[in-house]
Amino acid sequence: MGSITWSVLVVMLLSATSSVSAFSHGQPQRSSFPSACLFQLRLPKATGPQLPLYMMPVARSMSVEGDFDPDAVARAREEAQLGSLKAKLRALYKFTRPHTIRGTILASIAGTTRALIDTPGAIANANWSIMLPRALIGMTALLLGNAFIVGINQIYDESIDKLNKPFLPVASGEMSKRFAWVAVVVSGLVGPSLVYQFFPRLLFKLYSMGIVLGGIYSVPPIRTKKNPVLAGLTIATVRGFLLNFGVYYAVKDAINAPFVWSPKVAFIARFMTAFATVIAVTKDLPDIEGDKVSADNVYCTKSAAHSQSHFFFNATLFFLF
Repeated sequence: MGSITWSVLVVMLLSATSSVSAFSHGQPQRSSFPSACLFQLRLPKATGPQLPLYMMPVARSMSVEGDFDPDAVARAREEAQLGSLKAKLRALYKFTRPHTIRGTILASIAGTTRALIDTPGAIANANWSIMLPRALIGMTALLLGNAFIVGINQIYDESIDKLNKPFLPVASGEMSKRFAWVAVVVSGLVGPSLVYQFFPRLLFKLYSMGIVLGGIYSVPPIRTKKNPVLAGLTIATVRGFLLNFGVYYAVKDAINAPFVWSPKVAFIARFMTAFATVIAVTKDLPDIEGDKVSADNVYCTKSAAHSQSHFFFNATLFFLF
């Protein structure tokens, strides 16, 4: 594989490992949480089809979304309800779904690096006193957009998350619905305002498109997550194309370089679009019980989880190699 393929592969692996901090090497701990949660999956005792490695039980020490220990979640909820500022900030951090933040940051770094490398003299002649603050503003806008999308999803999926992801702050009661709405509305207003003020109109339109797509993914009556095809297209468009193209275009504009569609960036956008399409389906495999109740994601609820996991894992490997 070429260097660009290896670079993307490294970014993908870093993004994936940021989502799963540890795998269990023993039996998962018992808890009062519903058995639909990923960290409670049990390996079958009988000889037969086994879960693949990437579907193995996740240890309770896994901290990417916060503490998975139901006792710790209960304590955090009590602290937040008693008015602890630290507990409320911790709940807000969990509300932003940290693994998605890491993916956004990694994609931004990759797109920025690619744009600077593609432009001769860009690094040597860069006005960093202007570029660094603008980069910080751009990153802030991206993270606010990310918070809006994952936040509004938790608000509208509260009843489902109580089955699938009871450790999330809205579902667990660690964060009130009112505070969640405040966080979502602020993110949805400040993010587009920053892009409108500091970046070209094209980027504002693309950013707004991402916000709208991310919103209708969760908000009825459209709620594209109910349809696996629409859900896949939504996530692939936002995470695959808009994010990568937008960052590359923004950097080119910041260094006053004419935009030229780089074949390498086209590869990154295609790769991440395909990768995001796989994620769009496989991310819901542990959520089958809650999706059955809500009639969401018909494909996952009507297909065998182990068959889907094998198929999409093999499809990803085929695309990579």
